[in-house]
Amino acid sequence: MDIRQLRYFIAIAEEKNITAAAHRLHMSQPPLSLQLKQMEEELGVLLVERHGKKLELTDKGVLLYRHALNIVHAFEEVKNELQETDEGRKGNLSVGINTLSVPEFPEWLEAFHSSFPLVYLRIVQNDSAYLAELVKNRTIELGLVRLPLANQDLNYLHLYNESFVFVCRQNGKDEISIGEISNYPLILPSTEGLGSYNIIHDAFTKAQLPLQVICECSDMNVVMKMVSSGIGSTIVPESVFQSYGHPNLFTSDITDAEVKSSVGLIWLKQHHLSRPARNFIGLVKQRLGLSENDDE
Repeated sequence: MDIRQLRYFIAIAEEKNITAAAHRLHMSQPPLSLQLKQMEEELGVLLVERHGKKLELTDKGVLLYRHALNIVHAFEEVKNELQETDEGRKGNLSVGINTLSVPEFPEWLEAFHSSFPLVYLRIVQNDSAYLAELVKNRTIELGLVRLPLANQDLNYLHLYNESFVFVCRQNGKDEISIGEISNYPLILPSTEGLGSYNIIHDAFTKAQLPLQVICECSDMNVVMKMVSSGIGSTIVPESVFQSYGHPNLFTSDITDAEVKSSVGLIWLKQHHLSRPARNFIGLVKQRLGLSENDDE
């Protein structure tokens, strides 16, 4: 017995007439009568009693009718849920975000949740290198990271570039050269494999200037507190200062060096992305004005 036969029996039970049930099912009467006979033979019980053209359910028929309603209803629920999941309206999405912050991320989450309120979200925050490992072992599906991040197992979608700023406690100038920065003791944002740390080092190496690093710290709150207390200065992406900066701190644009960070979205190569993940990527592209055909 299958779902199709249960639907036939429900129609027979409710119409109490083979002709009416066949009309409701958009089929002819003889095949429906045959289906009823086959069900009775398969179950080994009498399901209906015939009183002329009218059919009455036996006690066994009433029992089957009740179960048939539940089974067909459950089947429809499963089918609808599968279709909703395939369209991304339901499901799970795990996203990692870099410790150095992506300021637009809360807005993206709000927009995504508004469009797909039944998708369960799991957010993980850590450094870019660690997030890449989480993507590789499929703990998370997507990662918002600071680039560069060399990993051949990952797909990259470049989102935008962002300039670094020099942060100090004194009321500094609007602009500062990398040569002037080399005279300041620095507290650098550092985590193993963190792209921002390497970007800063590369800029000073290219300019053949020394870095007076007195401390490395992966916690941006701690970095800003140390700068605020006068221990040293720092260099961070502009959005990081907007998120973590203190009222008594000031920023200066770096004028004579390319000190920029790229923000990107990563996911595993040769891996089927879930529909919620594809919907999230599409939303981010739309928000940033990126083409759907941009390389991923």
